[in-house]
Amino acid sequence: MNNTTSGSGLPPRHISFDILRYNPQDPATAPRMQTYRIEDADSMTLFIALNEIREHQDPTLQFDFVCRAGICGSCAMMVNGRPQLACRTLTRNLPDVTTLAPLPFFELIGDLSVNTGKWMRGMSERLQTWVHTLEPAPDLRKIEARMNPDLAEQIYELDRCVECGCCVAACGTAQMRQDFVGAVGFGQIARFRLDPRDVRNDEDYYALIGDDTGVFGCMSLLACHDVCPKSLPLQTQIAFLRRKMAVA
Repeated sequence: MNNTTSGSGLPPRHISFDILRYNPQDPATAPRMQTYRIEDADSMTLFIALNEIREHQDPTLQFDFVCRAGICGSCAMMVNGRPQLACRTLTRNLPDVTTLAPLPFFELIGDLSVNTGKWMRGMSERLQTWVHTLEPAPDLRKIEARMNPDLAEQIYELDRCVECGCCVAACGTAQMRQDFVGAVGFGQIARFRLDPRDVRNDEDYYALIGDDTGVFGCMSLLACHDVCPKSLPLQTQIAFLRRKMAVA
């Protein structure tokens, strides 16, 4: 690939990636850093760069991707110590040497690949992130038809979470306790509190997140808010839930 501007006479830029390599399924190997060098290109993303490396230099490199459009959250990784999505990271914004590592906190599959799905499912089951109703099988479409448009927009805003794990990987509390629900859990609780179809009250939510594994374990560093690739209002939601839980 070549990003030289036509007529500019400038040589193409090259980028080096220092990538943490480790296969936990092979106890005989030790974690190591491996360097790859590629030619930058206009509008290249980190996701494209990693595919270039895997296709042309090292087919054993492990990383995750599905949608390539910032929707699935699969390609989250540590980029120079900051969690972000590879498919939303332009290489032109990276330095000449970039360090890549897997997200901390989650179970490592290999190299840059981690099992966020296992933790996300456990968190969702623990917080019961589904609409709770009094009827066994209500017609939710009839209820949604009566929903205020502004309220529906607030719910949709929180529904944009792609469960990439960036907020959890950046969280100081999560690094100290595995049972902390993290900002992704708080966002889901905030979403169902807004939903008029859900019959749970503040006491029910307090039982789910009203302790040190929930909102009172948050140290208010708010790195989750800073790294969210969807720019969700996590700071506002955490503060709101903490106030509600304090009086519940």
